[in-house]
Amino acid sequence: MPTEFEVAPLVPADPEANIADLLVERVRATPDRALFAVPEGDGWRDVTAAEFERQVIALAKGFAACGVEPGDKIGFIARTTYEWTLVDFALFYAGAVMVPIYETSSAAQIQWYLSDAEAVGCITELPDHTARLTEAQGDLPGVRLVWHLHEGAIDQLVAAGADVPDEEIERRRSIARGSDIATLIYTSGSTGRPKGCVLTHSNFVELTRNAVTSLAEVVSVPGASTLLFITTAHVFARFISVLAIHAGVKTGHQPDTRGLLPALGSFRPTFLLAVPRVFEKVYNSAEQKAESGGKGKIFRRAAQVAIDHSRILQEGGRMPLSLKIQFALFDRLVYKTLREAMGGRVSYAISGSAPLGDRLGHFFASLGITVLEGYGLTETTAPATVNQAKKTKIGTVGPVLPGVGIRIADDGEVQVRGINVFKEYWHNPEATAAAFDDGWFRTGDLGSFDSDGFLTITGRKKEIIVTAGGKNVAPAVLEDPIRANPVVGQVVVVGEKRPFIGALVTLDTEMLPTWLQNNGLPADMPLADACENAAVRAEVQKSIDSANQLVSRAESIRKFTILPTEWTEASGHLTPKLSIKRNIILQDFSGDVDALYSGSGAPTTNVPLG
Repeated sequence: MPTEFEVAPLVPADPEANIADLLVERVRATPDRALFAVPEGDGWRDVTAAEFERQVIALAKGFAACGVEPGDKIGFIARTTYEWTLVDFALFYAGAVMVPIYETSSAAQIQWYLSDAEAVGCITELPDHTARLTEAQGDLPGVRLVWHLHEGAIDQLVAAGADVPDEEIERRRSIARGSDIATLIYTSGSTGRPKGCVLTHSNFVELTRNAVTSLAEVVSVPGASTLLFITTAHVFARFISVLAIHAGVKTGHQPDTRGLLPALGSFRPTFLLAVPRVFEKVYNSAEQKAESGGKGKIFRRAAQVAIDHSRILQEGGRMPLSLKIQFALFDRLVYKTLREAMGGRVSYAISGSAPLGDRLGHFFASLGITVLEGYGLTETTAPATVNQAKKTKIGTVGPVLPGVGIRIADDGEVQVRGINVFKEYWHNPEATAAAFDDGWFRTGDLGSFDSDGFLTITGRKKEIIVTAGGKNVAPAVLEDPIRANPVVGQVVVVGEKRPFIGALVTLDTEMLPTWLQNNGLPADMPLADACENAAVRAEVQKSIDSANQLVSRAESIRKFTILPTEWTEASGHLTPKLSIKRNIILQDFSGDVDALYSGSGAPTTNVPLG
């Protein structure tokens, strides 16, 4: 199989262009197009491109009047709202550099981000954000400017900047060239202290312009719209926010995922941006709802028909008449209801940050929602590869984007170069040098290409487990299908230098009550009791048995333990994009790992130890 693919840019590079130019161009082309919609009553109020830029300029004037200079670093702690992108572009127009901070970050993390970035100011959205910033401020002598949106900061800034001339903002927004820093994004820190990734204006501008050509059927169709609900502090949603402005996509925001379904129903987007855990939740919730109504068997049959139907379509095989008939029946009875629950207009969903799994990909495809799985990191300004509307293979992360090159190193590592690759780690030349191999960025991920140039990610280099018997095991191959089970919250496969592979499992406390009730058990069963319950253990066992079928006997999970706890971002065990912090979990739960291998007790899975 080929080990390298590189695609030339489809849009000529413009080294003078910066991100603010994308908004200027959009306003010039379609001033009256609705670029955003904001919640109003039970519906949404449109904000045109011209109105958005007017608000951006007014806010940028306020930053200038308060002493923000071009090149200054400004922190921002906020949820995913319209104001997030408003502040983002106002800082671009003021010539400043945003340092986004996850809304769940601790005071110690906030202190690190702002001090390392040499920030002179910080903006908070909610009182809780302000409290954590206040806790850190004693160690932040350089942060002299602080604004709180919950105290009316936007109106205050607009009033303060009333006398700043338009020409001053035009001067400031035009200073940055393509090679200049656009933003400083700190890695989520699944291992070690977060590093600041310097992403340039060209990283965003060139990748945006080229990605739009690859995703034209998604973002350039009349009436294209999206509802953002994953954190805009992460590069994935940040990039899509910029791309939406360039492409003229109408964007809404929903900061609380508990309100996601009503928001989808009223906003009715044409495409979504999500992480795999969201697709798992949609599927599992639908299944458990059907189970509650006595229709669980029908739902599972409908799901299998959907998956079989999509697989045959992708492989170009002959569709059996019986499957056609079943598919048409379930489309009316099941699939239509799910489509309507997501707003009724969603045709595409862009998925990233972790493997989706081909089963869910095929299921949603039969609903009429093509999941375009992609791959990228903070260091690659989000996407390096993505499946395309007319060039997609479920189970892969797609072909490389125009302007991007990917090669597979001798040890299987995925390496990237091109218009999307970051400039450097902030104030960390040693880490920057270590991150590159002859100009190619070392991602730390393992992968392979098929003959058509579609990339598949198979695991992380640093996460490969080597058992006492010398067997190399990629945890993700086992973890991803287990995590898809409705009762499973998270799972970590263990076994480094151990005689066999084991697993630590947590339960999904959101799904658990419904599952318990559907299985004739008390919905309010305490978590500690559920972990020991025979029916719950059997359900987890079932998902482990299914995962074990995907690997050799030597790679199979032989024992597992269910922990009476949750791994969350707040507990320090998940990143903001809900990836597990493997090293911290192994450290904090080392006693539970040891217990898996203590004594000569029988294995707790259906794989023979011999």
